[in-house]
Amino acid sequence: MENKLEVVAKSYDRHFIEYGKDDVPAYDNLPDYITTDPDYLSYHAELESGGNSSGNEGSGCKKIKDYLLPNQGMNFIDLGCCLNLMLRGYDKWPSMYHGVDISEKTIELLNHFITEQNLSVGGVYRGSIHETPFDDNQFDIGCCIGVLEYFEKDFVEKAIREAHRIIKPGGRLVLDIPNINSATGRIMMLIEEYIGRTCDFNLSQHEFEAILQNYFEIDETSQAVNDAENMGFEYYLICKK
Repeated sequence: MENKLEVVAKSYDRHFIEYGKDDVPAYDNLPDYITTDPDYLSYHAELESGGNSSGNEGSGCKKIKDYLLPNQGMNFIDLGCCLNLMLRGYDKWPSMYHGVDISEKTIELLNHFITEQNLSVGGVYRGSIHETPFDDNQFDIGCCIGVLEYFEKDFVEKAIREAHRIIKPGGRLVLDIPNINSATGRIMMLIEEYIGRTCDFNLSQHEFEAILQNYFEIDETSQAVNDAENMGFEYYLICKK
């Protein structure tokens, strides 16, 4: 697990060093084995539509904010935060922002942005989402978008357990997972591997929900069960305690 965390961290560090303040990989120069794959056109169409959690809106999807209903007096945790505070409008949310990310360069960029914009935030921290520095029941709302796809079951369950620990009873959480049965999901994983971040997620939707049920009530999902046509699923959850 520690080796995989280091690989993901170095990949994001390298990306931000090479491309600057941009959390979206460049899709213009993908290798032929990806762009000539029979499923690539379907992947590209789904990405452009922004119709699910793996679409181009990602963490900036309006539905996430509509569900979480951030307000003053709320503590918000962004698990695997990347540059959401800078690029996804989270700096405009009235809730108190907290972020954690495994990439040192990410945290460096965020701290510079916070200082530059004179923002009041709870803090951004370098670390893994499965072991955070926060107190029990600290957060009212949270999200974890584009993170779990890199890890196998053991880490995923630890991350869910940690989210449950730090979110208040009845608190809301939005997260996403890839659809391992989807052709377009397979293309997404090929692209992540090409970038240097192998997607090791190995759970079916049913298996993932079996983990969730011990910690969160599933309020809503973005797709129907066993929908093999979409590359990922979004979950809208309520913390059970």
